[in-house]
Formats: sequence, C-alpha cells, structure tokens
Amino acid sequence: MAAPGSVLRRTAIASSSLLRTRVIPATATAIRTQATHTLLGSRCPVLSSHVPTPRSLSQTRHSSYSAPTPSENGKARKKVTIQTLQNMHKKGEPITMLTAHDFPSAHVADASGMDMVLVGDSLGMVALGMENTTEVIMEEMILHCRSVARATKAAFIIGDLPMGSYEVCAEQAIESSLRLIKEGRVHGVKLEGGQELAPTIKRITQAGVPVVGHVGLTPQRQNALGGFRVQGKTALSATKLLRDALAMQEAGAFMLVLEAMPSEVASIITQKLRIPTIGIGAGNGCSGQVLVQVDMTGNFQPGRFVPKFVKQYADVWDEAARGISLYRDEVKSRAFPSEEYTYPIGKDELAGFQKTVDEVFREA
Repeated sequence: MAAPGSVLRRTAIASSSLLRTRVIPATATAIRTQATHTLLGSRCPVLSSHVPTPRSLSQTRHSSYSAPTPSENGKARKKVTIQTLQNMHKKGEPITMLTAHDFPSAHVADASGMDMVLVGDSLGMVALGMENTTEVIMEEMILHCRSVARATKAAFIIGDLPMGSYEVCAEQAIESSLRLIKEGRVHGVKLEGGQELAPTIKRITQAGVPVVGHVGLTPQRQNALGGFRVQGKTALSATKLLRDALAMQEAGAFMLVLEAMPSEVASIITQKLRIPTIGIGAGNGCSGQVLVQVDMTGNFQPGRFVPKFVKQYADVWDEAARGISLYRDEVKSRAFPSEEYTYPIGKDELAGFQKTVDEVFREA
C-alpha cells in the first residue's frame, strides 16, 4: 500500500495537470466525468460515454406539468412601462387591458399582446365562486397577483386593493399597496372611490406606488349604490363623476378606470383629463378598454348573466366541455390511452419483470 503522502502528491499532480488542460466539454456532466477519470485513472471506469446535449435534454420531458412557452418567434416583447402607456396616450393609441386571475389566464393575455393585465377583485366571482367582490381579502389578492406575475413578461400589471384594505386610513392604504407591490409583484394598484380618496391616493403615490383610480360603478360599493347600476345618467351625477375623476388625477393617479356610464359622459371626462382613461361599459371615447377575461372568452356556463357591455369573442366553455366529454367517453371505452400515449419497455426487460413477479409475491 502506498504511503498517504505519496497518494496526496499524485492526486495534487493529477489535479494540476487537469487544471492546465484546456478542455471545453459540452455539459457539466462531461466536466465531472473527465475530472473523475483523470484523477482516479482507469481503475474507475466511466459509466457512460454518452453526454446528453442541452438540445437532446430539452426534447424529452417526462412530466405532467408544462413549462412556460417562449414568446412568438422566440423574441421577447418589449416590457410595457408607465412611460410606454403615457406615450401611447399622447399619440392617441388605444390602450388594451384584460383581467387575469392565475398563471394560465395571465400567460395567454400577455402572449396575446395586452398592454396591461389587471388582477381585479372580480376574481372572487369568476375564480373563487363568491357572490360579489366584497368578500375578497388581501391574502387572496396577493396569492393571485403572484401567480399572474409569474406568467406576465411584458404587460404592465395592476392589482386591485380589496375592500377593507385601504379605507380606514392612509397608513393602511400605503401598507396594503406596498404588500401588493412587494409580495404580489404587481407594478401598480387600483382603488375604487372618488374625491374622498384623493388624500389617500396622494399618500400612496408619495410612497412610490403607481395608482389607478376607479370611478363610476364601483363594485365594492354596490350595496351603497343599490346594486350594479349605471352611473352618471343625470347632469348632477355626471358632474360628480367628473369631479371625482379630476380629484384623483390631481392626487397623482396616472390612469382612471371609468365603469358603467353613458359613453358621452365618459368621452367628456376623458377629454378633460391629462391622464388616460380605461373604459368598461363606458363607450369608445376612452383612452383604452378593459374586460373580464372569463366574460369575453365565453368561459362560463350557458345561462349565466353577462353585462350589456361585454362582447363575447370566443366560446371557451363549449370547446372545453366538448373536449372533456370526449375524454370521458374514450376513458370509459378504453380508447384512451392508446399506445402512442404510453411509455415503452424493452421485450427482454418486460420478460425479466414478468419472471420475477411470482418470486416477489412468494417472498411476501
């Protein structure tokens, strides 16, 4: 047996030789294999001469979970910022906004080129089965915002402050806003109200958080409004909406959502503001539009109430139901899974396994 000192010296010499050798292996696996072979010599055989390349590794995925897909043509879309939105507004280019409540809905919205993604508290109704948005709590908003943020690579993300998270005082509103930014990973927050919230908006923006105001039909206050009713249908109420919008603008909001009001009223408000407006049930005179994704894609059971302002661009429910029904039928008839959807095993290996089955049960 060689003396310990001589073994250490030989190891050091081998290590030094390896470091001086300029080798650029294909993968980290090759580095480990070559290092082991050099240090230990032929006494330690290499288990496999095949070093998988990154390309061959990416072609095989034995998992039931899908990885995020790259953007169209493999090119990343330029990230939308507040400056981007302001430039669009100056040029008169309509701003597109769509709601999303989880990774898949955000992924498709972002991949489809939406300028903005809104994680609205409407998720309480469309994703959590609640009767209205007043039940949504901050922890639920943060969870859904985080999911949306993971999928959204380019669009500007806005998160709703849920009812009860900003009305008590400015300090509460700041804390809630910072939580949505830090924990929810959104880019800005939205809150509902009017002139009474101007001081709160000012404090939030002073804390460095971009704010979107929301006037007109404010769903969080639907109990006080007597339900989901169109606002601004009289000269007096329309004037109040204008005052609310101006107050939010002067407080520092960089954008306003105008919901459920006559298009003429929304157009006048938009023309009088310096900041962009996003309409939902407010006509075509706004700076942009937003819809609830579940509504506009038709991803709901037939017979469900849909607001007048919603245009359905797809029929996701029927298509999904058709596919699921077909899956059910094929499972029942054992048509699925066919051989093309199963993993193979070599004949010799299968024969060996079958031979040992009885032995395993005898041992048991």
